[in-house]
Amino acid sequence: MSAADDTATAFATATAVRSLGDGTFTATLRAEWAIGSHPHGGFLVALLAKTAASALHERGDATVEPLAVSTEFLHAPALGPVLLRADVRKVGRRVSVVAVSLEQRGRACVEARVTVGRLPVRRSEWTDLPQLPAEPPSSALQLGKDTPEGPFHLSAACDVRLDPMTAGFVSGRTGDPPRLRMWARPRAGQPDVYFALLAGDLNPPVVANLGRHGWAPTVQMTSLVRARPAPGWLRILVEARSVHEPWFDSDATVADSQGRVIAQVRQLALAPAPGG
Repeated sequence: MSAADDTATAFATATAVRSLGDGTFTATLRAEWAIGSHPHGGFLVALLAKTAASALHERGDATVEPLAVSTEFLHAPALGPVLLRADVRKVGRRVSVVAVSLEQRGRACVEARVTVGRLPVRRSEWTDLPQLPAEPPSSALQLGKDTPEGPFHLSAACDVRLDPMTAGFVSGRTGDPPRLRMWARPRAGQPDVYFALLAGDLNPPVVANLGRHGWAPTVQMTSLVRARPAPGWLRILVEARSVHEPWFDSDATVADSQGRVIAQVRQLALAPAPGG
């Protein structure tokens, strides 16, 4: 297998789960999908969604994909092996529901309720598309490994670009609105629905524009998948509606190269202290 093939399959390999039977699976949280020593939150959401789909595949439904994932981050897992338990709560004609728990050392770290079904294939009747060009302009800033949150190890497999007009924190500017415009894609291969879940959480914390730098742990995240992404860049608009004491919200809208909204991700997180 060539180096390009290795990169192309890196995300699929990292989110692969191995069945132990009876709705129990194992996986390994790898360093290349972490920020510093913290497994990336969007990656964990994609892993839980993949587990839910795998549990239904074992029951004979091989066509389902995630529609919505409601995730609670209970304790920060460490890098290394984890156990995933899937409890199929409902099997329906259009929608099924699976509860998934990610456990490590006998403790539940992340829990999710995953709604699965079949994604639409026709164009949407109406959409409010983020106002971004389909591809990043030459002035876009590449998000590298060094960030205020810690080493962004995902940069090895994900090409992430920032609109410099909305990323004032990069140049030390503060007081800009907590809003970012971005583009993302795998460095090899093409985005799928699980990469779309990841893309909704690839951004640096938007509160960095307010001078709040550092680790911003997510408490709760709700992710909606709206369509399968077309090949090419994903464009992402992320913004906060309120930053209130230690809390802030972050809403991401992800669109594909064909101008379709493919994912929406809302999360509640803890903001670093001002000047942190």
